[in-house]
Amino acid sequence: MIEPYRLKINGGVLSPGELKYICEAAEGLGLDAISFGSRQDIIFPEAIDESKFSEFDKINFFKPKRDGIENIASSYVSAEILPSTSWLTSDKYLYVIEQFKKQQKLRINITDPQQRLVPLFTGNINFIASEHEDYWYLYVRLPGWQKTKMYPALIYSWDMDKIQLGIENILQEEPETIETVFDLVSDATNTNNRTVDKPLEVPFYPFPYYEGMNRIGTDRYWLGLYWRNNRYDTSFLKAMCDLCSECKIGKISITPWKSFIVKGIPLSSKLKWEKFLGKFGINVRHSMLEMNWHLPVNDKDALNLKKYLVTNFDQNDISTYGLTFGITSYGSDTYNFTSIVIEKNKQPETIGDFKIRDTYNLLYAKNFDPNTREYIMHVQDVDKVELPGLLMELSQLYFEQLGTEKDDEIFVDEVLETETESVYQCTDCLTVYNESYGDLTQDILPNTLFKDLPETYQCSLCEAPKSKLTEITLVH
Repeated sequence: MIEPYRLKINGGVLSPGELKYICEAAEGLGLDAISFGSRQDIIFPEAIDESKFSEFDKINFFKPKRDGIENIASSYVSAEILPSTSWLTSDKYLYVIEQFKKQQKLRINITDPQQRLVPLFTGNINFIASEHEDYWYLYVRLPGWQKTKMYPALIYSWDMDKIQLGIENILQEEPETIETVFDLVSDATNTNNRTVDKPLEVPFYPFPYYEGMNRIGTDRYWLGLYWRNNRYDTSFLKAMCDLCSECKIGKISITPWKSFIVKGIPLSSKLKWEKFLGKFGINVRHSMLEMNWHLPVNDKDALNLKKYLVTNFDQNDISTYGLTFGITSYGSDTYNFTSIVIEKNKQPETIGDFKIRDTYNLLYAKNFDPNTREYIMHVQDVDKVELPGLLMELSQLYFEQLGTEKDDEIFVDEVLETETESVYQCTDCLTVYNESYGDLTQDILPNTLFKDLPETYQCSLCEAPKSKLTEITLVH
């Protein structure tokens, strides 16, 4: 498979004007759609005419494997709409990302441990926000290393680019331990490090729903858009960029799940956006079964396998709430970041016209939490027809284990006592109404029973009607 051209989108954040220019460039190169990558970059999914690159001098076209250039991934996309570290605001992300001026040879992640939308440890250099304002944990996994190791100091926000450059500059020394990296970088770089005073704690949150029009506070909305085939029409994107500019929306964010999010849609413009989506026939509110998958780019076999498995889940009414799935192949150098991984095996050499069926391995993350970075082999060398049943088996195992196992060493090292609580969950976006807390955004006082809510009550996030909320039991 030919490696497609990519465009660096540092932190997965760009302005409507930049996205519109990229769409115009894609059209000028003969494309009618663009795709998004798991590193929150933009992909030109088909062959393009390299002789025309000079016509688009604002764009740096590159191929990571050929050119040795990597994108910065960040959880900017989750700021304001998902759980977050209090000091890590949208503006702070932008200031931090802005300091990385040079082309990066290594994969860099800049993330908040409180969110689940963007993986924490899929980079070579992983900056993870600490509780101390403007200080970050650093986890390093250099090429050739088998495991990710914690750097023995917290990094100051305005030293992050120095540390990244310091690590890239010592790559030729082929350091084998994190202690060697620390010593070499400290000798070469003057920084404002801080002592690590406690281990990183990464709370477990179920994987979030990231599509549709959803409320932020009382007067703004965010919109998530997802195309299952990861081909986003340039004509739609250009019109959307114009609407963003009209509504004074300054940034568009790409997720690692081949989708994008527009934050800060004013309440006064909500109807305009809904009409705009309707005009283009945009379908939102895909099932969570659809949206918790990570697939290789432009891999039709992987997309067909996903469709086959999702259809089986749907027919059997299987819940995958909180789980994520990845499809990968034997030769992939991408770090896994899903709860469950379906790994396609290399086919043996064929003899004559004899057709050999594909076989797969199934792996799952310890505690089904990809942030543990430890994967357990469940089965090996199974046929495609066996996968649905085995995945349903793993799904059941996940719900049985939920809240019952000790966490990995970087997490709080204790087993929590379990308590159950009945709440009402929106079947569209999974937002919960808890009678104990009420819903102050709609003037519903604490201890208001669900049956006493007015029939006009709507989900506080996606505004689904009261009838869409169903009773479930939470385990704490």
